Formats: sequence, C-alpha cells, structure tokens
Amino acid sequence: MSESSLPSVSIVIPTYNEEKNIEGVINGFLASNYPNICEILVIDGNSTDNTDAKVAKLSSLDSKVKLLHNPLKIQSAALNIGLEACQGEVFLRADAHCRYAPDYVEKCINTLLTTKAINVGGAQRFVAEDKFQAGVALAANSILGNGGAKYRNPKYNGYVDTVFLGCMWTNSLKNIRGYSNQITNEDAELNQRLLAKNAEAIYVSSDIKVWYYPRRTWQSLCLQYFKYGRGRFLTATKHTKNLQIRGKLPFLLISCVAILFGLDLSLSNINLPWEKLVFIGLIAVFAESLRVNLKLNHNFLKEVWRGGEESAPSLFSRWFTCAIVIMTLPIAHFSGYGYQLVRNKVFKISEW
Repeated sequence: MSESSLPSVSIVIPTYNEEKNIEGVINGFLASNYPNICEILVIDGNSTDNTDAKVAKLSSLDSKVKLLHNPLKIQSAALNIGLEACQGEVFLRADAHCRYAPDYVEKCINTLLTTKAINVGGAQRFVAEDKFQAGVALAANSILGNGGAKYRNPKYNGYVDTVFLGCMWTNSLKNIRGYSNQITNEDAELNQRLLAKNAEAIYVSSDIKVWYYPRRTWQSLCLQYFKYGRGRFLTATKHTKNLQIRGKLPFLLISCVAILFGLDLSLSNINLPWEKLVFIGLIAVFAESLRVNLKLNHNFLKEVWRGGEESAPSLFSRWFTCAIVIMTLPIAHFSGYGYQLVRNKVFKISEW
C-alpha cells in the first residue's frame, strides 16, 4: 500500500499532571515512521504542574501538536473533546503513563486494515521503575490480578471483548456517539457498544507493543481500582447480556463472604472456622504471588524492570508487595462497585 493511501491518524492523549511523561510520549510519536500522522491532540484536565506549558512549547515547535482543555477533568470527557476536534480517519487513543514501540502506529494501522475489527490494540504490558510498581506489574501476571483478561496476554492474537487503549475508525466512533460519560471503564463500555454492532469489532495483536507504568503508591492504586469498580458497575447496568463475568467477580465473591460472616454472627447454629479460612486465604495469595515471581524471576530485569539494575527490588520484596497488591485489587474494586450500586439505588442516577 502506498503512503498516500494509508489512512490519516489523530493521536489523542488525555492528561492531568503528566509533566514528567508527556514530552517523551509526544516526541516518540513525532519520531514515528508512519507517514500520515496528521495531529497529536493533548487534552489537559487543568493540570496543576507544567504539563500544559510543556505541550505548548512542543506545539510551537511542531504544528501537529495541539493543546486542548478539558474543564470536566474526566478522561471520557477528554476523549470526546479529542473526537470532536480530530481530523484523522483513525482515532488512536494514547496514555501518558505508557511507552510505545517505535512501530506502534504502523502496527495498529496494519492490524486495523487486515482484520474485520473496528478497534484494535496490543496487550497491556506492565513495567516498573520502583518497588511498589514492580509488585503491581507482577500481580498483573496473575489470574488473581488480571481476571484472565486476554488483553493482558502479550502472546495472544485474536478477537476479544475489550482492548487496552485502542485504535479505531473515527467515523465508527462518531456513529456510536463516542465515549460514555463514565468516571472510568469508558473503554470497556464503548467496546460493548461496538460488539453489539459487530461480533468481531475488537482485536488484540501481539505485534502491537505498549508498556504501561502502574501507580506508584498503595493509596493511588486503591483509588484507581475503587474508580474501576464504579465504572464497571455503570457498564454492567447498561450492558446486561454480554458483560464479562470477571467484571462482577470481585463484588460477588466478597459479597458472599460478607453475607456468610453476617449469618455466622446472627445465627447460633452456624460456626464457621473463620481463623482457618483467613489463614488458608492468605496462604493461597502468598503462594500465588510466589508462583508468579518465580515464573518471571529469570526475565524480571528484561521484561518488567525499567529502573537501574542496582536498584532492582529483591525477590522477597517483590513477593511480599505482589501479595499485598493481589489482596488490594479485589477489595478496592468491590468497594467502588458497591458504592456506585448504593449511589444509583439512592439517587437513581442515569449516567451516559
């Protein structure tokens, strides 16, 4: 295919306080060999650092870079602002928390053109620069941390129910009115609407390579997964037929445990051995953490670690932190899911 016949691409990057990352991400895309990147739209949610100043400087050096503003500060709103403004035939969503292979755009477009899909992407490959990030990255390689999601498997190729980030035809996105105004999980919700139109709408390719840097603190991870839980509930209320069971599992499992505990307290004829059950649960989590760490130990420095080799966390540190993360994710997700459920019941909220 000639360069002139390749589709034009708008790269859309929602940001908030990304001064440490945004310059590298934009320069990476500017250095891409793909010939038809028509613009890089950065939609900033009123950052309190120097994100907008750095983008404005890059914009003065290259007219492809454009700074837009998102007063709502919600990621889905930023994406819709980008969708309204974009000129490209292809809408490529990017994240400032990621690093992209030099051929990322080319591989996305090739996959889009050679499959029946409307939205394509690569596996979400977790990497780390500090000890806590390493724990999160390793937990993402456990079924307890990823729920068996195919878009977390870097070797998988095929049609899926959702994909990380996404590269899609702009007109197809506009035809379904863009992203819903959810606080999170807007990508999975969008993909459910695409799948309703085409069962082979979403495709993940192992050739598309992107590396994601997770949250650096336990508190920020809790908040992130609390929001994920809220978003997952909103998606579940809109798409009851085809929703992935993994999105409901944390809420269902922890709810069952809570109900059993309540029955145990209120009914004298039920005496469950809670101490033993908690101990078994902890053993299972730490055993799974050890399994994942041992499996990736040989390639940890190559595949996961992005800091200096001398500062790499020990196997023991990674094992312990990974176990804490595995326990944290479902609890935070459950809390957000439950909060949104109660909020919707009380206020009867209808969020698009």
